[in-house]
Amino acid sequence: MTTPDTAAPRGTTAGGSDFRALMSLFPTGVAVISALDGAGRPWGMTCSSLCSVSLDPPTLLVCVRSGSPTLDALERAGMFSVNLLHHSARDVAELFASGDPDRFHRTSWHLPDAAAAGPHLCDAAHAVGDCRVDGVRQVGDHTVVFGRVDRVSVDTGPQRAPLLYGLRRYAAWPSGGSVADPDRSRRGPLDEE
Repeated sequence: MTTPDTAAPRGTTAGGSDFRALMSLFPTGVAVISALDGAGRPWGMTCSSLCSVSLDPPTLLVCVRSGSPTLDALERAGMFSVNLLHHSARDVAELFASGDPDRFHRTSWHLPDAAAAGPHLCDAAHAVGDCRVDGVRQVGDHTVVFGRVDRVSVDTGPQRAPLLYGLRRYAAWPSGGSVADPDRSRRGPLDEE
């Protein structure tokens, strides 16, 4: 086994820029998590730190910067929505990553009913999960929020490819077929035995 020249010597810890470089090499989907505060004001942020945790009960986690107003709103409300963005929503991803205080005035959103856990980005999301906060844990400068998924809404309009982020740029899921080898099992990470 060879060791790359950029590896940290034993006994040292990788710095923030090293860690950012590592994570930029791990492409992921892009989501906007959102919640309402006690006054009914919407809060939200772009999030690529999202993963599934459990199928039974259906649980996911998101990582949010500690001290963020979105984190404060979702912790106080005890619920939040996860808006999975489609490939044409790069502008929305950038808007919600910018910290612009008028972001909810600059994009379409709604609460479809009383069961909505947070704003649904109706034009930018191809799927939304409504979640209840099922636990939080502070880790460094971020807080891990576990969300119990109560409801999933999938856009029934024209199929849209997911928006991806990696190598410090946005891309769309490849069109024209599956990225999976057709001879391999279609099992995913949560289907492990």
